[in-house]
Amino acid sequence: MSLKSVSEIEKNKSELEIEISAEEFEAAVQKAYLKARKNISVPGFRRGKAPRKLIEKEYGENVFYEDAVNDIAPKMIDDAVAESGLQIVARPDAQVESISKENGVVIKAACWTKPEVEISDYKGIEVEKIVNAVTDEDVDSEANKLCEANARMISVDDRPAQMGDITVIDFKGFKDGEAFEGGEAENHELELGSGQFIEGFEEQIVGHSVGEEFEINVTFPEEYQVEELKGAPAVFRIKLKEIRFKELPELDDDLVKDSTEFDTLDEYKADIRRSLEEKAEKAADSAVEDKIFTALVEKMNADVPQIMYDNRIDEMLHELEHRVAPLGITLEDYFRFTGQSLESAKRVYEEQAKKEVDLRLALEKIAELENIEADDESVQAEYERIAKSYDMEADAVKAVLPADGVKLDVRVAKAVELVKDSAVIK
Repeated sequence: MSLKSVSEIEKNKSELEIEISAEEFEAAVQKAYLKARKNISVPGFRRGKAPRKLIEKEYGENVFYEDAVNDIAPKMIDDAVAESGLQIVARPDAQVESISKENGVVIKAACWTKPEVEISDYKGIEVEKIVNAVTDEDVDSEANKLCEANARMISVDDRPAQMGDITVIDFKGFKDGEAFEGGEAENHELELGSGQFIEGFEEQIVGHSVGEEFEINVTFPEEYQVEELKGAPAVFRIKLKEIRFKELPELDDDLVKDSTEFDTLDEYKADIRRSLEEKAEKAADSAVEDKIFTALVEKMNADVPQIMYDNRIDEMLHELEHRVAPLGITLEDYFRFTGQSLESAKRVYEEQAKKEVDLRLALEKIAELENIEADDESVQAEYERIAKSYDMEADAVKAVLPADGVKLDVRVAKAVELVKDSAVIK
């Protein structure tokens, strides 16, 4: 492989021209032949025994070219990127320019590169810390959850359903007189007023009694996730099978003593107040950090390629996919249940992705300007932290995570501490 040229084709985008010699290409073609021949039949030869020349004569000289290029090109491109010294931020977009046995292969690879970053005045950032006071109402609201946790469910058959009741219903939805997919369920538990269903659905169950069968009319919202139902009127046939309501116990010393480690309601509320004040303090610290990072990004100047934001969005979607997988649902299922689409999710993640990418670039530049290094002890500690989070051995993590990337993460973490430690908190 030889890197013939490197040329900048636009801001933060360069093109590499890579030549794979005839000898290298021939070796790749031979490898592709040996891998594929077991599946190729040529008259007069047993399957897998036909000579390469006869196969090429039968199917064309270029029969193994695609497999050969697919096998050899990735490493050649990686080697060319390393030789170029470019700091790429996405997988190169490679195209074969020419290919022949005599001259080998010429590939042109377009590479998005890390932008130049300028930043100053990142020390001494001034921010205000605001700790929200914990009110008596906050404490009472939290304490009342103990009543909810100890509530009894009481069946109702002597009055109609009302808001706050928990109902059990069968339902079937119709649009233009035809039942639609996903609009039917039996023994569905629905708390009236929870907003679980579209607007108007729960309200129209109010006033009906156990055993009644009735219809309700609703209109799907314009932004509904199912295309054919967006903004559409629909009729649901309902059978109300059960009504229940929560009977809450009185919040007093007896309930507290029976349900918690405390003996009195006053002790319980005092502990709640302490806990809420700790949360308020942590929330204030988190808000301060966010303010510092926001101010830091505002001090950065860089032409960031959109592909860096797009890649982070894709990573976030991949992370979401892994989070919902243990629930036994796919990403598509999750979007359907939450009323989203892939495109709407990307729009939601776009702002956060931009913040994260810009902040990372700013911190990497600060680490460079401050000559921050990653010592062996810090790198080992980071490997162990990652290993613990994935329930793996540190050596196993080292096998899959290159040291250079981990070192950069350590340097960025130290840059974070430098910026935070120098900030002025008012």
